[in-house]
Amino acid sequence: MPPTTPEAVPAHDGIGARADAYATAPLLNCLLREVARPVPGPGEPRVYRLPSGERLLRVRGGRRPAAPEVSTDGTWHRVGHAELVKLVAEELRAHTGLSNPELPAEMADSRDTVAALLTARARITPPEDPYRRSEQSLLTGHPYHPAPKARGGGPVAGWLPYAPEAYAAFPLVLLAVREDAVVEEGDVSALDAFGTAPPGYRLLPAHPWQLDLVGPALTDAFADGRLIRLGTAGFDTWPTAAIRTLYAPGHDLFVKFSLDVRITNDIRRLWRHDLLKLRRTDSAVAAAAASCETPGAWLSDRGYRTADFAFEALAVLVRDGLHDHVVPGATPLLAAALVEGFDGTPLDGLRDPAAWWTAYLRAVVPPALELFARHGVVVEAHLQNCLIAVDGAGQPVQALFRDAEGVKLLPEVSRTAGWERLMYCLVVNHLVEIAEALRERHPHLDPWPAVRTEFERQSRRLDLPEAAALLTAPTLPGKTNLLLRWTGADGADARYLPLPNPLRE
Repeated sequence: MPPTTPEAVPAHDGIGARADAYATAPLLNCLLREVARPVPGPGEPRVYRLPSGERLLRVRGGRRPAAPEVSTDGTWHRVGHAELVKLVAEELRAHTGLSNPELPAEMADSRDTVAALLTARARITPPEDPYRRSEQSLLTGHPYHPAPKARGGGPVAGWLPYAPEAYAAFPLVLLAVREDAVVEEGDVSALDAFGTAPPGYRLLPAHPWQLDLVGPALTDAFADGRLIRLGTAGFDTWPTAAIRTLYAPGHDLFVKFSLDVRITNDIRRLWRHDLLKLRRTDSAVAAAAASCETPGAWLSDRGYRTADFAFEALAVLVRDGLHDHVVPGATPLLAAALVEGFDGTPLDGLRDPAAWWTAYLRAVVPPALELFARHGVVVEAHLQNCLIAVDGAGQPVQALFRDAEGVKLLPEVSRTAGWERLMYCLVVNHLVEIAEALRERHPHLDPWPAVRTEFERQSRRLDLPEAAALLTAPTLPGKTNLLLRWTGADGADARYLPLPNPLRE
């Protein structure tokens, strides 16, 4: 039976088949990690028993499982994405005793989103800038989420113009908010260079998709003059992998907006409670990063501006750009894009994958562990919040971390909880995925001795007993996104299950 991983489905097989493959892989990953139980047996395909006890599931492939088949009576039959969604819902009801009609709809929406993106990509030339290509490359997205590409179920025309995966670029809408209604904190002066506000007003850039979503609630503010629409900016921005975070290359600045759409686990608003602690959190990380011995960098969330009558809905956050942080001559790339692959990825054509991997670990692991060990800072070092700067030969030379919203500080969280979060983000979500992407290209490479060596080195350098203990721990924490969404838990309420630890000797 031929492979049906997203990368293996030929373009001539049609967009529907390719969209099914892209959507099936992360859903299977969740099912196999969280609720299925392996049935002992040799080789491929691998067989699992599902929670109801009535079905067996078998799949092919490694980190991107594919070609699912189901048996209830000894006869195997293939299931497509739509049938797999139905099967998952039935099994989760059996496993939890709960129903959830929303999540199956999100799974279907995620698959249909991929189909729309593939259709759009067939008509668009990818951008020349390798950094932008990396940020806008993610057709699979989170490899362990059941609906990583869902866009809120709205019509394609409503979201496609703003989709990074379709290589979108667009101008911001410029609003002016009356000065007595402005709320801001931190250094947001860079926003004032985006346009000119009339006397008595301050400039407030807005994401056009968000403005479409919340526009009716702003009718009174426009009518009484608290808010004025000025038109659009005279330059384009483009969305990063985070969708609601845009890069303005001419200003070398990132701007992050609220977006009233559920993407993966959360409605993506800039929540008031996060904004109110932003400066304290970001200042702690920035100060810690500046004092680190290792060459990692922090893209600072400088501050935010909004209107008091639409505090969350119209908030815009200002984030450092790249030029002052990336080492000279290096090119930043999104770590998640190295896992998915994109035109120009340094993983293609590596002559010495072991040396590349060692350089990668030297860039990413030391700063993340130093921030924790010496400063009590837990950066959210997962694939979408980490950029890797590479030199002209494609060798990793620096890691850049971002997003103060996801940072945890000790002792606001316990040291145990902070370490668990760091190990999930840095090892399970990040290093495991990069290691497997490398091993797919170089099957004879064992990536884990180099990881053990780096953690041993950092344990000694930082006097970090948790790093030493990790090398003998039987398990690592794996986040349960499928069960989290099915049970309706808060998206920030991470729940973990134990996964085999590949760092263990």
